[in-house]
Amino acid sequence: MPQVKRAVVIGGGIGGLTAASALHRRGVRVTVLERAASLAPVGAAISLAPNALRALDVVGLGDTVRALSAFQGDGGVRAPDGRWLARTSAAAASERFGGPLVLLARATLVGHLAATLPPDAVRTAAAARILDPGDPADPARPARVGTPDGELTADLVVAADGVRSGVRSTLFPAHPGPVYAGFTTWRVLIPVPGAEFSSHETWGRGRIWGTHPLRDGRVYAYAAARTPAGGRASDDEKAELLRRYGDWHDPVPAVLAAARPEDVLRHDVHHLAEPLPALHRGRVALVGDAAHAMPPNLGQGGNQAIEDAVVLAHHAGDPAAYTAARLPRTTAVARQAVRAARLNLMTNRAGIAVRDHALAVLTKAAPGLALRTFDGIADWRPPQQPYASPQTTAGNG
Repeated sequence: MPQVKRAVVIGGGIGGLTAASALHRRGVRVTVLERAASLAPVGAAISLAPNALRALDVVGLGDTVRALSAFQGDGGVRAPDGRWLARTSAAAASERFGGPLVLLARATLVGHLAATLPPDAVRTAAAARILDPGDPADPARPARVGTPDGELTADLVVAADGVRSGVRSTLFPAHPGPVYAGFTTWRVLIPVPGAEFSSHETWGRGRIWGTHPLRDGRVYAYAAARTPAGGRASDDEKAELLRRYGDWHDPVPAVLAAARPEDVLRHDVHHLAEPLPALHRGRVALVGDAAHAMPPNLGQGGNQAIEDAVVLAHHAGDPAAYTAARLPRTTAVARQAVRAARLNLMTNRAGIAVRDHALAVLTKAAPGLALRTFDGIADWRPPQQPYASPQTTAGNG
């Protein structure tokens, strides 16, 4: 396998920084090129399932993140009037998948990932493009990356430049790229005085809402609704949320009352409906949303990016092996996320009644039914040892 001594990572988000950290731990000299002026992440919080936490164990951050995170306790799915349609148990999930589901601010995770790198490894305000993807079979043909400060060469380029990846378009110009998933999302991460509640997601007609407490006392809330692409509120997005969710059960009104208009982030959801033919070309490999952007309804977008990163570092000298390891899995997870979005955001009243009744009945008859959705996802383990945490090593024969 060709040795990788130098790598360039395009994109300083969670997937790119995890890849940089994993490669750095393997002795690779890494440069991260981030287009934005800082590493401040887009988005509010991230939910990390046991699969991503085990991947973070590979870079020595699994236990740190577990200690910092708000563990999502017992919760479940509710109707807009507050009825519980399904209850979930944190203890049962931890037992089934070998670890907890945790929640923390994206900025916190980005900060800890960046801290694992040498101080000069990250360059901000550094747009990048692929000049030549290189050839891993030809030592005389490295990958070439163009930047405002000149050209860089690398044994491996990691493209972590998001759903609208310019690198992906360069490598696979015939691919149709991302398409609108049919719904938009809103997110807030704010303190909510006096808020006491269980984590929950609420399913309405073409709308969902989720509320989750963080360990630092703040509340992470998100909403999604089927709406034409490109829409914006005529006044402000807090007002839009009040119109859509203001009469839903507690604590939704309390969260909305605590939010300021400037606290609300709104983004249309785009995904790669057609999988890529490969996750690499030459010496360039795609990770995260650049490789397999998916709807957020399984909460696996960032988790799969973290998985990608440690698997790519494991196969650093063989991008084709990385594609073989990751493409089937990420394609399957992305398709499951699409199915989850269709179920969550149904608009047919009769279908919703059947869905809600079936969910309530089946969950009561088989309390662990909801957890089965994550079989084969949350129980994933990284391909290499040793790990920094016994939670990953345990059961990894």
